[in-house]
Amino acid sequence: MTKILSEAEFNKANVFGKGQPNVAYAQYFSGASFLNPLKNLNNTALFLANVTFEPRCRNNWHIHHASKGGGQLLICVAGEGWYQEYGKEAISLTAGSVVTIPANVKHWHGAKKDSWFSHVAMELPGEDASNEWCEPVTDEQYDKL
Repeated sequence: MTKILSEAEFNKANVFGKGQPNVAYAQYFSGASFLNPLKNLNNTALFLANVTFEPRCRNNWHIHHASKGGGQLLICVAGEGWYQEYGKEAISLTAGSVVTIPANVKHWHGAKKDSWFSHVAMELPGEDASNEWCEPVTDEQYDKL
């Protein structure tokens, strides 16, 4: 079982480190999240960061827009979480899960209610790329999982 409710135990399993509170994007998350950039954006066009979610934390529905290419790649590294595309069933995530999110697909991701969760997120390069933050995932939607 990979669920980890203890923050201290989770920090031991989170190989890329929790990082700092994700204050820049806090308005788009329900609960506390943490961000540990793994690449310097001044040295590369690829955004790569370890994102950590406390139990029950999830981001809002959002879309990575691009006219060509783009999207996002998630590599799960510790704990357990969820990924869901709009109109589809949620997918359970554990360490080692890889999620490829095509451009222009509305989705969300975050921790399960009884586990910390961490994934490496990569914003994939694309033409006319932008991110659109949408409505929060409601407690009613989340609690059905």
